[in-house]
Amino acid sequence: MARTRELDACPGTLRVHQAADGGVARVRLPGGRIAPGQLRALTRVAAESGSPTLQLTSRGSLQLRGLTDIATLTTTAAEHGLLPSPDHDHIRNITASPLSGLQGGLTDVRPLVDALDRALIADPSFVRLPGRFWFSVDDGRGDVSGLGADIGVHAVDDGTVALLLMGEDTGVRLAITDVVPAVIEVARRFQRIRANRWRVAELDHPQQLVTGFSTVSDRRSFARPAPPPVGWIEQRDGPFALGAAVPLGVLTVEAAYALSAIGHPLVITPWRTLLVCGLGGTAAVRAVQRLTQTGLVFDAHSPWLHVSACVGSPGCRKSAADVRADVTAIVLAGKGPQHRQHWVGCARGCGSPAHGEVLVASDTGYQLLPHGEDHSVASQPAIDSVEPDHDENCRNDPPTGSTEQMRQTAV
Repeated sequence: MARTRELDACPGTLRVHQAADGGVARVRLPGGRIAPGQLRALTRVAAESGSPTLQLTSRGSLQLRGLTDIATLTTTAAEHGLLPSPDHDHIRNITASPLSGLQGGLTDVRPLVDALDRALIADPSFVRLPGRFWFSVDDGRGDVSGLGADIGVHAVDDGTVALLLMGEDTGVRLAITDVVPAVIEVARRFQRIRANRWRVAELDHPQQLVTGFSTVSDRRSFARPAPPPVGWIEQRDGPFALGAAVPLGVLTVEAAYALSAIGHPLVITPWRTLLVCGLGGTAAVRAVQRLTQTGLVFDAHSPWLHVSACVGSPGCRKSAADVRADVTAIVLAGKGPQHRQHWVGCARGCGSPAHGEVLVASDTGYQLLPHGEDHSVASQPAIDSVEPDHDENCRNDPPTGSTEQMRQTAV
């Protein structure tokens, strides 16, 4: 893909995007981890100077919309340890196995996430790394290796990891102690040769990034997609974690305040769900009762786990529909899908996942693009059971991009 500029426009805590509904900021959470006090502080910002919600992103971060007071967000993030290096804020994109260290997995990768984050912000050259470039750290269960991070590591035993590029095994095997230096070196190589490219997949020869590393001949597929962890989860050290689905990834301030009031560590997952960790049995029962009242879902079979959506109108000028309202109507009518679907308002396909179907709004309804097929949206039959709500200020021509093009342009 030919890019016309060196850097993308992905929002951050300091780099705020102006959308139709106001300022959009993204607070990056390496490994998805956030403390109760940090969530409480961000919720206060959302409640007082933005839209009264927080959005869970597909990389385990939090997004605030409708912001009118950017300075307050910046100050709050810095005071609560969410902005350790302003210059590197946009590159702290590290996704990790959410249950690592709590249940399952071959090794606890949380120390690796922390070490990688420190190494990234210690290198001045990485301030020029694109905001869409990201890293994954999989503890061996295969949950995040299939998400297609630019550079990934996957535990193959408790002391060895495989190095991945865009989710594919490079054949490189590393000792745990060598992981961070190796990942940093590969990222530096990408930065040196990328020109205007934002992602490893845009390189003509990605394997050149691992030239000189020892490799094995037996390359493996590590991705093992599984349902997001939702419900009661028994931790290996005795307490429980609670996995909650957040419908369409939109966390209300009521729910966010309730989560922070529980006072236990939280993890935001790449599937727009979250974990509340370290709860005793009685505390977990009380937490489920309270959080259910705020709209969080603890049913592992809920249709909300199968659907996601871009922001749609009126928040996005490019959207041909109020996508979230349309998805909500489908689910509440009992017509939710039994498989993964992502609904979008235009051909950019923001937030499209690595797997599943994409439904694109057009003038004639929603049109289906199964993942992996390279057909024009315009050639697909319309799904007109829900007509998109049009707005003259954001109406676009019918989208014409392919599924792959949509995923390449999605944040």
